[in-house]
Amino acid sequence: MSAGEPKVSASSGGYAKGRARREQIVALAAEAYGDVGYHGASLREIAKRAGISHVGLLYYFPNREALLAAVLERRDEQDSALLAPRVSSPRAVVQHLLDLAEHNARHAGMVDLYVRLAAEAVAEDHPAHSYFVEHYASTRAYVQRALGELAEQGMLREGVDAQAAAAGFVALMDGLQVQWLTSPGEVDMAGVLRAYVQQLLREPLQ
Repeated sequence: MSAGEPKVSASSGGYAKGRARREQIVALAAEAYGDVGYHGASLREIAKRAGISHVGLLYYFPNREALLAAVLERRDEQDSALLAPRVSSPRAVVQHLLDLAEHNARHAGMVDLYVRLAAEAVAEDHPAHSYFVEHYASTRAYVQRALGELAEQGMLREGVDAQAAAAGFVALMDGLQVQWLTSPGEVDMAGVLRAYVQQLLREPLQ
């Protein structure tokens, strides 16, 4: 159960209704943050969009940070469904991550939300802390696994450590998002990431 999810009786059918209402709130919040940004959408505004009171919204999400974390979880699920590689291969995984960077460049509101929340969630008592711990761990493992398979196929340059390179990739991806938000016309997130990956490979990335 995620932070802020209502604990209602399953036997009465309330649990299913609560889940549906919660998902509706998350969807509307994602839409609001995409429309007006991190600071533009208050909990009261989101509650209004959902057709419930501010107190009613707090029943599902006790604070803004819990709702933001749920929005990011939803974004991850949608991105995976939309951009996941159709063919299972290390190169496809790498291309998936580059496609994701291009996708992010078309959704500034969500990138802004992610960057701001990531910085705040460093504290262990932050409602979104566990989301980011899991997010970073799974992303590093995803990249490391792909690079490890490329190494087994003899496609990585000699001396490249898959674990270190994976951590570097994730750090670069996050750092580029901050630079892009600051100077969007000067930073090509996908282009820089592609150049980084290319430095790891023996042959050009197709």
